[in-house]
Amino acid sequence: MNSFIEELKWRGLFADMMPGTDEQLNKEVTTAYIGFDPTADSLHIGSLIQIKILAHFQQHGHKPIALVGGATGMIGDPSGKSAERNLLDEETLLHYVDCLKNQLSRFLDFAGNEPNKAELVNNYDWMKNISFLDFAKNVGKNITVNYMMAKDSVKKRFSGESGADGMSFTEFTYQLIQGYDFLHLYQNNNVKLQMGGSDQWGNITTGTELIRRKAQGEAFALTVPLITKADGSKFGKSESGENYWLDKKKTSPYKFYQFWLNATDEDAERFIKFYTFLGKEEIEALIEEHKTAAHERKLQKRLAEEVTVWVHGREEYEKALKASEILFGRSTAEDLVSLDEETFLEVFDGVPQKEVAKADVLAINIVDLLSEKSGFLKSKSEAQREIKGNSISVNKQKVNDTFTANETDLIDGKFLLLQKGKKSYFIVKVI
Repeated sequence: MNSFIEELKWRGLFADMMPGTDEQLNKEVTTAYIGFDPTADSLHIGSLIQIKILAHFQQHGHKPIALVGGATGMIGDPSGKSAERNLLDEETLLHYVDCLKNQLSRFLDFAGNEPNKAELVNNYDWMKNISFLDFAKNVGKNITVNYMMAKDSVKKRFSGESGADGMSFTEFTYQLIQGYDFLHLYQNNNVKLQMGGSDQWGNITTGTELIRRKAQGEAFALTVPLITKADGSKFGKSESGENYWLDKKKTSPYKFYQFWLNATDEDAERFIKFYTFLGKEEIEALIEEHKTAAHERKLQKRLAEEVTVWVHGREEYEKALKASEILFGRSTAEDLVSLDEETFLEVFDGVPQKEVAKADVLAINIVDLLSEKSGFLKSKSEAQREIKGNSISVNKQKVNDTFTANETDLIDGKFLLLQKGKKSYFIVKVI
């Protein structure tokens, strides 16, 4: 069996493939593509598996193409959807395409002169000049409506299984356009294989059928499973339904790191195979080590490290790790002061805060700061009592009644973290 397919199988990332795919990959350096529709100005972690598949494909000596769907993004893929997606205006869509191009270029090797260097394409480039009549005549006549209706993504929408009211003609044409992408790439870029999630099987095989009928050629399909959590719930969203984005402006590296760190033991065992490039022996050793001391969460920590470094780089991982350890008292005051505003406020999300004039924070006795100036504690006597009981900390460091804050104590130049006991926090925002 081909080494790329073997790798997918042991990682649990193989769903199905057309007959002959294995032989094609063994025969020659093969070019394959995966499509990414630009529905936002960033991909989210739901796209990581597709990116990872392309990266593995390249590492095994084959040539990956990432297709950004400037054309298909105007329509919306009906696969797995119960309602039609809102269509984007052209200006917004092209902005999203540029953003996704920049993002994808971080994950694949586009440099050098190697025959398997990655390529980035946009299907709008070849679709924009095709008229509807030309498309209907040259593409539509090669695929029957009966064939298109037999696809699961279409059948479910028409049968009402997904709670939908049917499907517009616009969405119905999606599989034809995606099929034409495959034909175009087959004829112009020597693409022999399309890969994607298992919900894409119908769209991909429409492309292989179009290649067979229109170009008398042979092409192949390979799919990976749709990822869910071990309990069957949806992967990649927060409890409130938020996406975890790959752009740090939309999801901070700290929050991104926390997502992986909070994986259950069962999910961590699966995810470390899915989302890291660690080898089989190392992963198996990590899993065994984790089972002997699950409370240390070594598996989750390694998973969070590998994925955060892959997506955001080592420096952002180190910042996220430092921020994470602040909550558990394994960091210094210097670590806390070095946090940027966004990360600091995410670490202490929900902690009450109050704006206080700089003159009422710096060089003010801690008793006055805790009581009159900030209102964290009700009175000076309470402040004195808590200080005497050694329960007051500033920036996670215990203080006595002689303490006064100065400029170097301010987090990102504008915050001071007050604390009573282990769990009662208060943020002073200096203005």
